[in-house]
Amino acid sequence: MESVRRVGSYGLLGDLGRFLVVRDSGARAWSLPGGLVAHAEHPERAVVRAFTEQTGSSASVGRLRAVVADVNADAGGGTSVHTDRLLFDLAARDGVPEVTGGGVQTRWVDPGAVAELPLMPFSAELLGLPAVSLPVDAYPSAEPPAPTHPDRRLRFGAYGLVTDPAGRILLTQIADGYPGAGKWHLPGGGTDHGEQPTTGLLRELVEEGGQVGRVLELLGVDNLHNPAALGPEGRPLDWHGVRVVYRVLVDAPTDAVVTESAGGSTARAGWFTVAQTAELPLTGIAASAIGQLAA
Repeated sequence: MESVRRVGSYGLLGDLGRFLVVRDSGARAWSLPGGLVAHAEHPERAVVRAFTEQTGSSASVGRLRAVVADVNADAGGGTSVHTDRLLFDLAARDGVPEVTGGGVQTRWVDPGAVAELPLMPFSAELLGLPAVSLPVDAYPSAEPPAPTHPDRRLRFGAYGLVTDPAGRILLTQIADGYPGAGKWHLPGGGTDHGEQPTTGLLRELVEEGGQVGRVLELLGVDNLHNPAALGPEGRPLDWHGVRVVYRVLVDAPTDAVVTESAGGSTARAGWFTVAQTAELPLTGIAASAIGQLAA
């Protein structure tokens, strides 16, 4: 069975204690407004675009609230589709959307009434609600995923701003032969097919640094597009990376050790004070995350 990865971006638009849900024509189930992220598109831009297409209104993006993953093994054409989904706060710029419009219905619901609504499982999970199985006819007609471009790659990763009780920061150095070689990076990496982001991050933390941590909070999302990334494949590839960043605490730190299961992309790992990180060549995402900590 072929495995396909996608990223979806969705919005929570609140008004007087209610929030907005949408439903495509031909579907019985409702979902949060949003949709799939296009190649090289920032998830924040994607949710604004999708919201406008679905409601006819514009919106601005607030904080990233939640990230979940789901797998549809019956996507058609012998394909298993893994979708990582991000939920942002939204604020409407030009008033409250109409209750219906075009081929998409919109509806305001109270939090207490949402349990009675046929809601797409991923929307329930993003809202922190139990996902309920729906009848087959509640879903839009399933279509096999479009063929992927042979030189395009999508990589969804989960990374950590990892600290210990003394305030030291754990960083990993990128190995030779990989984009950014020699720079110090946040622990983390691409998640596996079927893996939740936090699960993948804590796995990578053990593999790349030999540490056991716990996730404290979600910090945000970083978008990376390199149209000619040269790595172990030996030819330039058009890479799109969506990388969520979490705050992670290691309660009982040990010496940072890279294990064999890290896969060769990590040369070494180390603990550093905030002052020491100022002297290191950092990746953009690492510098940004450490800047949040120092702010």
